[in-house]
Amino acid sequence: MKKAGMLNSDISRVLSYMGHTDRIAVGDCGLPIPDETERIDLALAFGIPTFMQTLEIVAQDMKIEKIILAEEIKVQNPEVLQQIEALFDGQDIEVEYVSHTELKAKTRDCKAVIRTGETTPYANIILQSGCIFS
Repeated sequence: MKKAGMLNSDISRVLSYMGHTDRIAVGDCGLPIPDETERIDLALAFGIPTFMQTLEIVAQDMKIEKIILAEEIKVQNPEVLQQIEALFDGQDIEVEYVSHTELKAKTRDCKAVIRTGETTPYANIILQSGCIFS
C-alpha cells in the first residue's frame, strides 16, 4: 500500500503512462466529458472534493509545461483563477486561454478527465505534460 503521493489508483495509472505533451483535465462537476475520453469521477457531493484540492494533488505528481484555461474564468471565476496563478507562480509554465467551447472540445484529446465536486463556474483546466529529463 502506498503511504504518500497520489493515492487514487486511476489518476496514478494515467499519470504514469503519460508522455511529453500528453494531456489530462481536471474539471468541475458540470464539465461534459466525451464518451471516448476516460472519466475519473471523484465527485462525492456538491463541493467535495474541490477543484483546487484536486488540482494541487495532481500538480504535485506531474511535470506540467502548459495549462489551458477557459477565457471566461477571468470574469466569471477570478477567485479560482487567482488560486491557479498562485499554485503555478514562479514555475516555467505556459498559460493558454481559449473559449470554454474550445476547452470542452480539447478534452477529447486528453488521456482522462478528472471530475471533481466543484460547483463554481469555469473551474476547469487542461494540464499538458512536460519532459522530466533534458
